[in-house]
Amino acid sequence: MTADLMSPDDDTPMRADARRNRDQIIGAAKVIFASEGPDAPMEEIARRAGVGVGTLYRRFPDRDALIRGVARDNLASTLAHAKAAAAEESTGWAALERLMRHSEEMALSVRLAMLSPSVWTTLKEDPVARRLRDELMTIIDEVVHTAQAEGSLRPDVGAGDVAALFSVLLRRLRDPDTEIRRMARDRALAIMLDGLRVRPDAASLPGHPLSPDEVYPAK
Repeated sequence: MTADLMSPDDDTPMRADARRNRDQIIGAAKVIFASEGPDAPMEEIARRAGVGVGTLYRRFPDRDALIRGVARDNLASTLAHAKAAAAEESTGWAALERLMRHSEEMALSVRLAMLSPSVWTTLKEDPVARRLRDELMTIIDEVVHTAQAEGSLRPDVGAGDVAALFSVLLRRLRDPDTEIRRMARDRALAIMLDGLRVRPDAASLPGHPLSPDEVYPAK
């Protein structure tokens, strides 16, 4: 007998074979959306996933449902990594650095939203994606306050500022995955982390520390 598993999409039981099909479809969609954008043919995604088009549509009845599935999968993975970083690292700064270096995990969801206003609306109105994002922002806020209490992160930075920097790292639309691009991203991350550190001669930042709600409003 095939075991039942829980679906990360809606917390309903899912048979192991159905879960396998879902994971294959999500994996294929990530690759194809990343290279061709959110309007790529659904038939191409089914073919790459090794499933029939009917199987794809039974699990994801339309394109918006598939986009939500991809975004939820990426957010859930990033949230799990954030929780692990907060729990396992010995300092708040180490947890923050680990989170920033892991930002590539969310790149596809952000690129999809940037490529299409309708995708952004779909993700913004999805309660599961919103819940995952809110949980992720809570973890980032905790890490920021821990690092500030240690004296390693400058005090005039908020979790929203970190989230905004996080998004900047993801703004790699369809650039080829080249050595120069990877080096540029690594250098940008190093510059960001250096700017977040406490130092006595640091210039004051304009405005006020940003909260996650200011950077990513619910409405």
